[in-house]
Amino acid sequence: MTPFDISTTDRLMSTTRSVRRRLDFDRPVDSDVLRDCVRLASYAPNASNAQDWRWVIVTDSEQRAAIAEHYRAGIVPPMQDLLDRRRADGDAAGVRHSEAVLYLAERLHEVPALVIPCIRGELDPNLDLAWTASLFGSILPAVWSFQLALHSRGLASTFTTAHLLAADEVAALLDIPDDYLQTCLIPVAYLLGDDLKPPTRKDPDEIIAWNRWS
Repeated sequence: MTPFDISTTDRLMSTTRSVRRRLDFDRPVDSDVLRDCVRLASYAPNASNAQDWRWVIVTDSEQRAAIAEHYRAGIVPPMQDLLDRRRADGDAAGVRHSEAVLYLAERLHEVPALVIPCIRGELDPNLDLAWTASLFGSILPAVWSFQLALHSRGLASTFTTAHLLAADEVAALLDIPDDYLQTCLIPVAYLLGDDLKPPTRKDPDEIIAWNRWS
């Protein structure tokens, strides 16, 4: 196997992160770029190689505005409460996070493309955990591949789920059939400014358990 340029792949993987404040709301995202990123995402592993996914890409301004209203209704009240608690606690990092989430929520309708990855299946509380894990495991690796592909092309994104609090309404708006589940919402735009830096993460030795939990 021909080795990869590890410095490049490591930089891509360590700097693909949630971006909320540095989205270019004014620069359109070409449909061919989005299509190519979905093409790359489709190489991700999925159960039985069924490829039962669909990618709903919303660029129409009226549809984006409607989705943004549902998103704000779900995320703004609890996030504002959390922001108030974080301010009271003097949690500077938490305050920055909450403010960034609220900033994106208020401007979500301006994001050039909203991408909703869907998977064929249904949630059933009576199903064994293995089946539920298999269902989401058949789409979430592709979502991450999609975000990696975006970042490699100078675009930014973030993994969001607040619109799922109004999943039925969004499904009706976008004509998503009943046998498909929306898994998340990915706002996509070109990145403003220089490349992203790796976020702070725990040391691997803090999160690895060798052979047994201890």
